[in-house]
Amino acid sequence: MILAIDIGNTNIVIGCCDNEKIVFMERITTNHTATELEYAMSVKSILDIMRVNAASVGGAIISSVVPSVTDTVKGAVKKIIHKDAMVIGPGIKTGLSIKTDNPAQLGSDLVVDAVAGIHEYGAPIIIFDMGTATTISVVNKEKEYLGTVIMPGMMISLNAMVSGTSQLPKISLDVPKKLIGTNTPDCMKSGILYGTASSIDGMIDRIKEEIGDVTVVATGGLAGTVIPLCKNKVILDDELLIKGLMIIYNKNK
Repeated sequence: MILAIDIGNTNIVIGCCDNEKIVFMERITTNHTATELEYAMSVKSILDIMRVNAASVGGAIISSVVPSVTDTVKGAVKKIIHKDAMVIGPGIKTGLSIKTDNPAQLGSDLVVDAVAGIHEYGAPIIIFDMGTATTISVVNKEKEYLGTVIMPGMMISLNAMVSGTSQLPKISLDVPKKLIGTNTPDCMKSGILYGTASSIDGMIDRIKEEIGDVTVVATGGLAGTVIPLCKNKVILDDELLIKGLMIIYNKNK
């Protein structure tokens, strides 16, 4: 049993894998001020709720885009399983050929997404990871990571709109009954959700013009809401990051 953790700006995804089977996947809020013990309590509580004995966890792997939290979570994991977690970074074998200007700048979450995407769906592939920011990773048919597009995530866009106006309310992001809104909340929901879906469709079309026909995959906490609104065929895979972490763990164990 392996513990796989992805530390994002807003949420931390925690999963547990037995061989290639994902036993569970849960999210907690990223807390920049939490201590090792506080994170250890959160992780231990999840294991207990999921009825996973910490003693059966033989290793752990972490990817992170929040350096200030990485060591804290690594220490928390050691308190629970009494083993050092592997951390995605220099010296870790991924098997991914990165063709960007500075490969060291590529976020570990994007590396993990790409590794999993190639393994699960082949190449060429476009991967949308919809979290705090929406990232678009592009891999060509030679399985080379060509580059990334980064744009504001839906919640960032929504929060900016609400905080920058006087009369727009905070809303939930459920799909409105129709595209053209007839009340303020539905107008906002339509703008954020259908606007994001249209942006995704537009980027897919433009990338296809550059690299040809391609498989498109989406992951991340907000993907499940917006991807059904897209006109292009997009595979939804909520477990992509956890799959990638397990692939990389097995390459390095």
